[in-house]
Amino acid sequence: MCDKGSRLDGKTAIVTGGSSGLGYETAKNLALRGATVIIASRNETKLIRARDQIQKITNNKLVSYRVIDLASLKSVRSFAVNTVNTQEQLDILINNAGALGLPDRVTEDGLNLTMQVNYFGAFLLTYILLPLLKNSAPSRIINSSASSMYIGHIDFDHWNDVGRYNSIEVLANSKLAVALFTAELDNRFRDTGVTAYSFDPFIVRDTDILNNLPELYKNVSRLFVDMVGQPKQGVGKQIASLAANPNLEMESGQHYKFCRKWINHWLVSDRELTETLWNISKSVVNITPEEDWELNSVT
Repeated sequence: MCDKGSRLDGKTAIVTGGSSGLGYETAKNLALRGATVIIASRNETKLIRARDQIQKITNNKLVSYRVIDLASLKSVRSFAVNTVNTQEQLDILINNAGALGLPDRVTEDGLNLTMQVNYFGAFLLTYILLPLLKNSAPSRIINSSASSMYIGHIDFDHWNDVGRYNSIEVLANSKLAVALFTAELDNRFRDTGVTAYSFDPFIVRDTDILNNLPELYKNVSRLFVDMVGQPKQGVGKQIASLAANPNLEMESGQHYKFCRKWINHWLVSDRELTETLWNISKSVVNITPEEDWELNSVT
Protein backbone atom coordinates (compact mmCIF):
# COMPACT_ATOMS: atom_id res chain seq x y z
CA MET A 1 0.00 0.00 0.00
CA CYS A 2 1.05 3.61 -0.46
CA ASP A 3 3.34 5.11 2.14
CA LYS A 4 1.55 8.26 3.35
CA GLY A 5 3.75 9.38 6.20
CA SER A 6 7.47 9.22 5.36
CA ARG A 7 9.10 12.64 5.22
CA LEU A 8 11.67 13.87 2.71
CA ASP A 9 13.12 16.80 4.63
CA GLY A 10 16.65 17.54 3.46
CA LYS A 11 16.15 15.58 0.23
CA THR A 12 16.36 17.12 -3.25
CA ALA A 13 14.17 15.85 -6.10
CA ILE A 14 13.86 16.57 -9.81
CA VAL A 15 10.55 15.88 -11.56
CA THR A 16 10.44 16.13 -15.35
CA GLY A 17 7.11 17.13 -16.80
CA GLY A 18 6.53 18.87 -13.49
CA SER A 19 4.54 21.83 -14.75
CA SER A 20 1.26 19.95 -15.22
CA GLY A 21 -0.57 16.64 -14.90
CA LEU A 22 1.12 13.79 -13.07
CA GLY A 23 4.41 15.63 -12.78
CA TYR A 24 2.75 18.56 -11.06
CA GLU A 25 0.83 16.31 -8.65
CA THR A 26 3.98 14.32 -7.89
CA ALA A 27 6.02 17.46 -7.24
CA LYS A 28 3.27 18.82 -5.00
CA ASN A 29 3.29 15.64 -2.92
CA LEU A 30 7.07 15.64 -2.64
CA ALA A 31 6.92 19.25 -1.46
CA LEU A 32 4.26 18.32 1.11
CA ARG A 33 6.71 15.74 2.46
CA GLY A 34 9.32 18.49 2.92
CA ALA A 35 11.56 17.88 -0.10
CA THR A 36 13.42 20.48 -2.08
CA VAL A 37 11.81 20.10 -5.50
CA ILE A 38 12.97 21.15 -8.95
CA ILE A 39 10.22 20.92 -11.57
CA ALA A 40 11.29 20.75 -15.20
CA SER A 41 9.53 21.09 -18.54
CA ARG A 42 9.89 23.05 -21.78
CA ASN A 43 7.25 25.74 -21.05
CA GLU A 44 8.64 28.40 -18.72
CA THR A 45 5.29 30.16 -18.30
CA LYS A 46 3.64 26.96 -17.09
CA LEU A 47 6.64 26.21 -14.88
CA ILE A 48 6.42 29.57 -13.13
CA ARG A 49 2.70 29.10 -12.55
CA ALA A 50 3.20 25.56 -11.25
CA ARG A 51 6.03 26.59 -8.94
CA ASP A 52 3.96 29.39 -7.44
CA GLN A 53 0.94 27.14 -6.97
CA ILE A 54 2.94 24.38 -5.30
CA GLN A 55 4.65 26.84 -2.97
CA LYS A 56 1.30 28.31 -1.98
CA ILE A 57 -0.49 24.97 -1.48
CA THR A 58 2.34 23.27 0.43
CA ASN A 59 3.84 26.29 2.19
CA ASN A 60 7.18 24.92 0.99
CA LYS A 61 9.34 27.64 -0.53
CA LEU A 62 12.01 25.13 -1.59
CA VAL A 63 10.32 24.60 -4.95
CA SER A 64 12.04 25.91 -8.07
CA TYR A 65 11.97 25.31 -11.80
CA ARG A 66 14.34 24.80 -14.72
CA VAL A 67 13.57 24.55 -18.41
CA ILE A 68 14.25 21.30 -20.26
CA ASP A 69 13.13 20.12 -23.69
CA LEU A 70 13.53 16.37 -24.01
CA ALA A 71 13.18 16.68 -27.80
CA SER A 72 16.55 18.47 -27.82
CA LEU A 73 19.66 16.68 -26.56
CA LYS A 74 21.35 20.07 -26.33
CA SER A 75 18.65 21.21 -23.91
CA VAL A 76 18.94 18.01 -21.87
CA ARG A 77 22.70 18.40 -21.63
CA SER A 78 22.39 22.02 -20.58
CA PHE A 79 19.90 21.13 -17.86
CA ALA A 80 21.99 18.22 -16.60
CA VAL A 81 25.28 20.14 -16.54
CA ASN A 82 23.62 23.07 -14.78
CA THR A 83 22.26 20.68 -12.17
CA VAL A 84 25.65 19.06 -11.59
CA ASN A 85 27.29 22.48 -11.26
CA THR A 86 24.71 23.98 -8.89
CA GLN A 87 23.36 21.12 -6.76
CA GLU A 88 25.34 19.67 -3.90
CA GLN A 89 23.06 16.65 -3.82
CA LEU A 90 20.35 14.91 -5.80
CA ASP A 91 18.40 12.27 -3.92
CA ILE A 92 15.45 11.62 -6.24
CA LEU A 93 15.15 11.75 -10.03
CA ILE A 94 11.67 11.17 -11.40
CA ASN A 95 11.64 10.77 -15.18
CA ASN A 96 7.93 11.45 -15.51
CA ALA A 97 7.74 13.39 -18.80
CA GLY A 98 6.37 11.54 -21.80
CA ALA A 99 4.02 11.90 -24.73
CA LEU A 100 1.60 10.01 -26.95
CA GLY A 101 0.60 10.81 -30.52
CA LEU A 102 3.55 13.04 -31.40
CA PRO A 103 4.24 13.73 -35.10
CA ASP A 104 6.01 10.87 -36.87
CA ARG A 105 9.26 12.69 -37.56
CA VAL A 106 12.87 12.89 -36.53
CA THR A 107 14.24 15.54 -34.19
CA GLU A 108 17.15 17.90 -34.80
CA ASP A 109 19.26 15.10 -33.29
CA GLY A 110 18.13 12.64 -35.98
CA LEU A 111 16.04 10.53 -33.57
CA ASN A 112 12.42 9.45 -33.68
CA LEU A 113 10.54 12.17 -31.80
CA THR A 114 8.50 9.85 -29.57
CA MET A 115 11.51 7.67 -28.79
CA GLN A 116 13.54 10.74 -27.85
CA VAL A 117 10.89 12.37 -25.67
CA ASN A 118 9.93 9.13 -23.91
CA TYR A 119 13.31 7.41 -23.68
CA PHE A 120 16.50 8.88 -25.13
CA GLY A 121 16.09 12.23 -23.39
CA ALA A 122 15.57 10.51 -20.04
CA PHE A 123 18.52 8.20 -20.68
CA LEU A 124 20.87 11.11 -21.38
CA LEU A 125 19.61 13.11 -18.42
CA THR A 126 19.98 10.17 -16.06
CA TYR A 127 23.40 9.20 -17.38
CA ILE A 128 24.89 12.63 -16.80
CA LEU A 129 23.29 12.91 -13.35
CA LEU A 130 24.30 9.44 -12.16
CA PRO A 131 27.61 10.51 -10.52
CA LEU A 132 25.69 13.12 -8.50
CA LEU A 133 23.02 10.57 -7.60
CA LYS A 134 25.72 8.12 -6.55
CA ASN A 135 27.47 10.72 -4.41
CA SER A 136 24.10 11.50 -2.78
CA ALA A 137 23.24 7.86 -2.00
CA PRO A 138 20.91 6.52 -0.83
CA SER A 139 19.15 7.93 -3.88
CA ARG A 140 16.33 6.83 -6.18
CA ILE A 141 15.48 6.93 -9.87
CA ILE A 142 11.83 6.46 -10.83
CA ASN A 143 11.04 5.98 -14.52
CA SER A 144 7.57 6.34 -16.01
CA SER A 145 6.49 3.27 -17.94
CA ALA A 146 3.12 2.09 -19.33
CA SER A 147 1.19 -1.11 -19.96
CA SER A 148 1.88 -0.67 -23.67
CA MET A 149 5.42 -1.91 -23.00
CA TYR A 150 4.12 -5.50 -23.09
CA ILE A 151 3.46 -5.20 -26.83
CA GLY A 152 6.65 -3.28 -27.58
CA HIS A 153 9.78 -4.57 -29.23
CA ILE A 154 13.29 -3.24 -29.62
CA ASP A 155 14.92 -3.38 -33.04
CA PHE A 156 18.18 -1.49 -32.70
CA ASP A 157 18.47 -1.14 -36.48
CA HIS A 158 15.06 0.49 -36.83
CA TRP A 159 13.97 1.99 -33.49
CA ASN A 160 14.36 5.54 -34.84
CA ASP A 161 12.65 4.90 -38.16
CA VAL A 162 9.88 7.19 -39.40
CA GLY A 163 6.89 5.68 -41.20
CA ARG A 164 7.50 2.24 -39.71
CA TYR A 165 5.36 2.34 -36.55
CA ASN A 166 1.96 3.74 -35.66
CA SER A 167 1.58 5.94 -32.58
CA ILE A 168 0.74 3.03 -30.26
CA GLU A 169 3.63 0.89 -31.50
CA VAL A 170 6.25 3.60 -31.08
CA LEU A 171 4.86 4.40 -27.63
CA ALA A 172 5.12 0.71 -26.72
CA ASN A 173 8.69 0.53 -28.02
CA SER A 174 9.72 3.60 -26.04
CA LYS A 175 8.18 2.29 -22.82
CA LEU A 176 9.81 -1.12 -23.26
CA ALA A 177 13.13 0.70 -23.63
CA VAL A 178 12.40 2.47 -20.33
CA ALA A 179 11.75 -0.88 -18.61
CA LEU A 180 14.98 -2.38 -19.95
CA PHE A 181 16.91 0.76 -18.99
CA THR A 182 15.56 0.56 -15.44
CA ALA A 183 16.64 -3.07 -15.18
CA GLU A 184 20.14 -2.21 -16.36
CA LEU A 185 20.36 0.64 -13.85
CA ASP A 186 19.66 -1.93 -11.15
CA ASN A 187 22.25 -4.30 -12.62
CA ARG A 188 24.97 -1.65 -12.69
CA PHE A 189 24.26 0.17 -9.43
CA ARG A 190 23.22 -2.63 -7.10
CA ASP A 191 24.95 -2.23 -3.73
CA THR A 192 25.89 1.42 -4.41
CA GLY A 193 22.84 2.96 -2.71
CA VAL A 194 21.33 4.08 -6.03
CA THR A 195 18.04 2.29 -6.62
CA ALA A 196 15.82 2.34 -9.72
CA TYR A 197 12.14 1.57 -10.22
CA SER A 198 9.66 1.75 -13.08
CA PHE A 199 6.10 2.87 -12.54
CA ASP A 200 2.92 2.37 -14.56
CA PRO A 201 0.33 5.09 -13.83
CA PHE A 202 -2.35 3.03 -15.65
CA ILE A 203 -4.97 5.43 -17.07
CA VAL A 204 -5.18 8.88 -15.55
CA ARG A 205 -7.90 11.47 -15.84
CA ASP A 206 -7.43 15.20 -16.45
CA THR A 207 -3.96 15.20 -18.00
CA ASP A 208 -2.61 16.48 -21.32
CA ILE A 209 -1.53 13.03 -22.56
CA LEU A 210 -4.26 12.89 -25.22
CA ASN A 211 -3.74 16.38 -26.61
CA ASN A 212 -1.58 15.27 -29.53
CA LEU A 213 -4.13 12.78 -30.88
CA PRO A 214 -6.44 13.60 -33.81
CA GLU A 215 -9.68 15.19 -32.63
CA LEU A 216 -11.91 12.13 -33.16
CA TYR A 217 -9.52 9.73 -31.43
CA LYS A 218 -8.97 12.25 -28.65
CA ASN A 219 -12.68 12.59 -27.93
CA VAL A 220 -13.32 8.83 -27.95
CA SER A 221 -10.25 8.18 -25.82
CA ARG A 222 -11.24 10.85 -23.33
CA LEU A 223 -14.62 9.21 -22.80
CA PHE A 224 -12.87 5.94 -21.99
CA VAL A 225 -10.30 7.64 -19.74
CA ASP A 226 -13.03 9.48 -17.84
CA MET A 227 -14.82 6.19 -17.18
CA VAL A 228 -11.94 4.01 -15.99
CA GLY A 229 -9.07 6.38 -15.21
CA GLN A 230 -7.58 7.22 -11.83
CA PRO A 231 -7.59 10.81 -10.59
CA LYS A 232 -4.23 12.44 -11.22
CA GLN A 233 -4.05 13.57 -7.59
CA GLY A 234 -4.08 9.96 -6.41
CA VAL A 235 -1.45 8.85 -8.91
CA GLY A 236 0.79 11.73 -7.89
CA LYS A 237 0.61 10.43 -4.32
CA GLN A 238 1.54 6.94 -5.55
CA ILE A 239 4.66 8.20 -7.32
CA ALA A 240 5.68 10.30 -4.32
CA SER A 241 5.27 7.20 -2.17
CA LEU A 242 7.77 5.35 -4.36
CA ALA A 243 10.21 8.18 -3.73
CA ALA A 244 9.69 8.22 0.03
CA ASN A 245 8.87 4.68 1.21
CA PRO A 246 11.89 3.40 3.18
CA ASN A 247 10.75 -0.20 2.72
CA LEU A 248 11.64 -0.07 -0.97
CA GLU A 249 15.39 0.26 -0.48
CA MET A 250 15.83 -3.46 -1.16
CA GLU A 251 13.40 -3.54 -4.09
CA SER A 252 15.50 -1.92 -6.80
CA GLY A 253 14.69 -2.96 -10.35
CA GLN A 254 11.03 -3.68 -9.61
CA HIS A 255 8.00 -2.45 -11.53
CA TYR A 256 5.10 -0.79 -9.67
CA LYS A 257 1.44 -0.07 -10.32
CA PHE A 258 -1.27 1.04 -7.86
CA CYS A 259 1.46 1.23 -5.16
CA ARG A 260 2.09 -2.49 -5.53
CA LYS A 261 4.83 -4.53 -7.10
CA TRP A 262 3.57 -5.45 -10.57
CA ILE A 263 4.45 -7.91 -13.33
CA ASN A 264 7.44 -6.55 -15.22
CA HIS A 265 8.26 -7.21 -18.86
CA TRP A 266 9.84 -10.64 -19.33
CA LEU A 267 12.80 -9.21 -21.22
CA VAL A 268 14.12 -7.27 -18.22
CA SER A 269 15.88 -10.46 -17.06
CA ASP A 270 17.82 -10.70 -20.35
CA ARG A 271 21.15 -9.27 -19.18
CA GLU A 272 22.67 -9.33 -22.65
CA LEU A 273 19.76 -7.31 -24.04
CA THR A 274 19.72 -4.71 -21.25
CA GLU A 275 23.49 -4.26 -21.50
CA THR A 276 23.26 -3.91 -25.28
CA LEU A 277 20.51 -1.31 -24.90
CA TRP A 278 22.67 0.65 -22.46
CA ASN A 279 25.71 0.67 -24.74
CA ILE A 280 23.81 1.47 -27.93
CA SER A 281 21.85 4.22 -26.15
CA LYS A 282 25.13 5.84 -25.13
CA SER A 283 26.16 5.86 -28.77
CA VAL A 284 22.78 7.17 -29.99
CA VAL A 285 22.83 10.18 -27.64
CA ASN A 286 26.53 10.75 -28.35
CA ILE A 287 27.95 10.48 -24.85
CA THR A 288 31.22 12.39 -25.02
CA PRO A 289 34.49 11.25 -23.41
CA GLU A 290 34.06 14.03 -20.83
CA GLU A 291 30.55 12.81 -19.99
CA ASP A 292 31.50 9.14 -19.91
CA TRP A 293 32.03 8.56 -16.21
CA GLU A 294 32.29 4.81 -16.87
CA LEU A 295 35.34 5.37 -19.05
CA ASN A 296 36.78 7.94 -16.66
CA SER A 297 36.33 5.66 -13.65
CA VAL A 298 38.46 3.01 -15.37
CA THR A 299 41.25 5.40 -16.27
